[in-house]
Amino acid sequence: MAVVTKTIKLTTQGNTDVVDITGEVERCVAESGVSSGIAAVFVPGSTAGVTTIEYEGGALRDLREAWGRLAPRDIHYHHNARWGDGNGHSHVRAAIQGASLTVPFVSSELLLGTWQQIVLVDFDNRSRSREIIVQIVGE
Repeated sequence: MAVVTKTIKLTTQGNTDVVDITGEVERCVAESGVSSGIAAVFVPGSTAGVTTIEYEGGALRDLREAWGRLAPRDIHYHHNARWGDGNGHSHVRAAIQGASLTVPFVSSELLLGTWQQIVLVDFDNRSRSREIIVQIVGE
């Protein structure tokens, strides 16, 4: 059994920016030397999350609009009242989405569906430098 930890660094635009990180996760798995197992993809922080989606314009727009309906920017958030940073909606969205995703792989190939990509969604109200942790467990 092996455990290998890799990181992915990127800059986001914030405001529900959706970034396809599938290729970077594939690279992490390939470089790990682990043939079969799971890759846990995790974003530290409380204003971003990780999920899968078909990475195409219509689905991305639908996702952004859904987040606008679920946790609108323009309503009262107690976090904003306390800290004054205007990103209360970002914390709520990230908490609902979740900070991690686990993907199985065999022969160093992620077992994703044909139209399924791994994405980071940055909900913060400004651009950010993000680090994603990919922990590969297997043999």
